Amino acid sequence: MGTASERDADERAWATGIGAITLFVEDLDDAKAFYQEVFGLPVTFEDDSSAVFDFGNTVINLLAVGAAPELIDPAPVAPREAGARLQLTVQVDDVDATCAELARRGVELLNGPVDRPWGIRTASFRDPGGHIWEIAH
Repeated sequence: MGTASERDADERAWATGIGAITLFVEDLDDAKAFYQEVFGLPVTFEDDSSAVFDFGNTVINLLAVGAAPELIDPAPVAPREAGARLQLTVQVDDVDATCAELARRGVELLNGPVDRPWGIRTASFRDPGGHIWEIAH
């Protein structure tokens, strides 16, 4: 039977990883080109309304905002101008070197590199859909 905390852990065990994250984008072609250039990844699947990139254990699906309501209705699709609602973090070996490479690829940093009080070095940037990406070490 186990303790209450063991039973709670068993009940949550179904959530063991994130397989896909879908990001809504206004301009699919622009977003796709950005991901290919900035992350250096090939498109693993695409159709008229989406482009998928494999980030290892998680895929990022760029989905045109016109196709998003089908997935989330009755929730509304927020416009890019509504502001950031999430940050995606990629672990890197050297934040400063990665920032230099991002600059060569035309990426404008929002902040960083900066040493955070919780002991990591970070920098962040925005993709064409307004999603915030952080690099961290």
